Amino acid sequence: MPHRPFKLGVLGLLAFQLFAGCASPKSYYVLTAEGPAPTGGGIAIGVGPVSLAGYLDRANLVFQEGGNRMSVAESHRWAGDLEENIARVTATNLGRSLGSGNLRTYPWGSDGELRYQVTLDIRQLHGTAGGDAVLDAAWRVYSLPDRRMIASRSWSGTEPLTSDGFDAVAAAQSRLLGRLATEIAATLR
Repeated sequence: MPHRPFKLGVLGLLAFQLFAGCASPKSYYVLTAEGPAPTGGGIAIGVGPVSLAGYLDRANLVFQEGGNRMSVAESHRWAGDLEENIARVTATNLGRSLGSGNLRTYPWGSDGELRYQVTLDIRQLHGTAGGDAVLDAAWRVYSLPDRRMIASRSWSGTEPLTSDGFDAVAAAQSRLLGRLATEIAATLR
């Protein structure tokens, strides 16, 4: 079973986190886009605001140990505001999918500058002891400046971790955001 050693590795990392506590050096992570958005013009898209489920509204990465039990990785944190990171990555991924470099993240100056606004409600974003990352999100697209909703959907996905460790968790979560942006982009075409 190729995933069995990994499962023990994640559980070992979680146990280490619990026992090491605050004495451990901190590691910081960011979500990344699938590639750069084009430069210059294109369809004007604003992403945000992004809202997070309460359990995610923290600096730390979160794991689901099993069932309803969650664990917070005390020494493994997001390098900055998670809502801003998600908005930036989603905007870049949308720009890449749609061939646009005309992207904004919330807040922006004026709705008149944009053609579409994408809002996100992140209901789940965590790693699992089983070796996956999970994303569950609701999203809406509004035409601007009239603020008319043109789409409202939910999306859920899992992405296997390619290796052991928290870097792999952030990378898998980044891939999930890329898949989410692909679905949103299909609505904007």
